[in-house]
Amino acid sequence: MTEHLTIVTHPLVQHKLTLMRKQDTSTASFRRLLREISQLLAYEITREMEMTSETIATPMEQMEAPVLEGKKLALISILRAGNGLLDGVLELIPAARVGFVGLYRDEKTLEPVEYYFKVPENLEDRLVIAVDPMLATGNSSVAAIDLLKKAGAKNIRFMCLLAAPEGVARMKEAHPDVPIVTASLDRCLNEKGYIMPGLGDAGDRMFGTK
Repeated sequence: MTEHLTIVTHPLVQHKLTLMRKQDTSTASFRRLLREISQLLAYEITREMEMTSETIATPMEQMEAPVLEGKKLALISILRAGNGLLDGVLELIPAARVGFVGLYRDEKTLEPVEYYFKVPENLEDRLVIAVDPMLATGNSSVAAIDLLKKAGAKNIRFMCLLAAPEGVARMKEAHPDVPIVTASLDRCLNEKGYIMPGLGDAGDRMFGTK
């Protein structure tokens, strides 16, 4: 993938996103829609995975058939909201290795602070897909990618449900080699750092904590 930002305009993605944006959508529906939309985004973000071939026997004859090349890809959830996207992608790619990056924002400095980091081995040999529903300021996403690169990852992609122009610019500045796949590039951030028009706090809506 060469484009820094890919917006998936597929009608099913856009329809499901509209349902998720509605403030009266229930927690159960929000969670189901997030899982469904993550599978559709996963088709796009895995489009250019490396392939090789192997000899197989069909009921009719032998043939050279395409298969994925290299080690299993690594899915990295940026906690906690990333888990909502993770579930859907895992249904599509059940053999993927899974890792987690936990970051919180220091209220005084507003900088992300790491509190949990557990990722698969041999990241340098894997396609690494980091997932987080919201790319808002981009600070936590940039920090998560920093950590993944320190752990050896070289081929990284970032998948989110919504992105703000500020977050896309921040990511492009810090990690121009990491393509972003999203369902929508929204208008802007408000004074509290929420995406507008957005859909509120994805974690709270997914887990019913508000």
